[in-house]
Amino acid sequence: MLYNHPVTEPAPGVHRTLRPHPASVGEARGLVRDELARAGREDLVDTAELLVSEVVTNALVHAGTVIGLRAWVGDAGLRVEVDDGSLQLPAPRNNSTLAGTGRGLRLLQGMVDRWGAQPRDDGKTVWFELSAGDREGERTLIDVPDDASSLLVTADGTVHVELLNVPLLLHAAWHQLAEALMREYLLISLGDELDLDELQAHAAASDALALMHDHLPSPHVGEDVDELMVGAVEPAVSSEREILPVPPDSLAHFRVLDETLDAALALADVGGLLTPPTQPELRAFRRWVVRQVEEQSAGAAPTPWVDPSDAAPPPRRVPMEWSTEDVTSSDLALIAADDTNGIIAISRAALEILGYDDPDELVGRRLVAIIPPRLRQAHLAGFTLHLAIGRSVILDRPVTVPALRRDGTETTIELTVRSENLGRGRHVFVATLRA
Repeated sequence: MLYNHPVTEPAPGVHRTLRPHPASVGEARGLVRDELARAGREDLVDTAELLVSEVVTNALVHAGTVIGLRAWVGDAGLRVEVDDGSLQLPAPRNNSTLAGTGRGLRLLQGMVDRWGAQPRDDGKTVWFELSAGDREGERTLIDVPDDASSLLVTADGTVHVELLNVPLLLHAAWHQLAEALMREYLLISLGDELDLDELQAHAAASDALALMHDHLPSPHVGEDVDELMVGAVEPAVSSEREILPVPPDSLAHFRVLDETLDAALALADVGGLLTPPTQPELRAFRRWVVRQVEEQSAGAAPTPWVDPSDAAPPPRRVPMEWSTEDVTSSDLALIAADDTNGIIAISRAALEILGYDDPDELVGRRLVAIIPPRLRQAHLAGFTLHLAIGRSVILDRPVTVPALRRDGTETTIELTVRSENLGRGRHVFVATLRA
């Protein structure tokens, strides 16, 4: 790697500023692909797409700033430069830090002629040069058979787990809740005595949690309500593909994370912890990641995330001191839900807006029953973050949203949600609907 190689002035080619968003990885690939096609260097496309994906993803994950992309083709081949706002240069190691893998392709070795990083006043530039595809080089990777072509293992044993259709907003909310659960569970488990086994399990689980936090980008949905309602919609809050590098010593930590959170949730479900109820989608997300790490480290192909909302069980009803009469007898269109995301009351006017005849058709079901699928990740994340850390971007202010009717059609409503704190960690949410 060359740290002192100067950043050059590019010839005519791609000059683009990309937003700090997962979609920018695909946009960067497309821009470089188009530049190679313009220059008649389609032979470099496969390798270049892998490399630019990794470099832009690293800028997105580790800097979280706007990303500058420059790419051009000269007599010597392709040069790509990626700017970000982080002053931290990549650790000098062999070129495996730029490694990636394509679906159905043999693993590539020595993919670049040269690459390096150049510090700038406001960040850094990472660059690479590529003159030919499918090159042999000094980098050593462990090859795998064609039926496990998605697996990339570097020479130090790090497994690059490929996660497909990643719900980034759900992950961000899950991470906050998981940290709170683990912290409270550790304090209760330790009690007044030092338990080395519990401390070691907590450290192992925290390592797995940190790996996910460091390598899965967070979507930037903002705090402005209007911006949030536009930006927190599928597919903008998901990523088609993310790579989770798991060092060999951390592989078993994902199983520890799974077991630790299962134990913590079992205690929380009987009121032993103060952390809020966990939605089934968040539990399913954690199990999916753990399963992908375990299965792919054994050579299996990746399995994409699938939203389980429609198949999730109804919430477990927990009795609480709150009268539903003010909702059920109201002339306004009102709907109430508890902190398990379960509908507990609805007025006649709200039933009419949503196309239902009988309140029993909705009471006892989850709120996702009236939320279009493209907005469910945003709802679940917002619901979780409000209970976990008090985030309340859309509370107590009218927002215009689509609602899902009984017949599967959508209707646009103005929605105002207020939260009632009942004490002892319990909450009720009452929404007013206006068609």
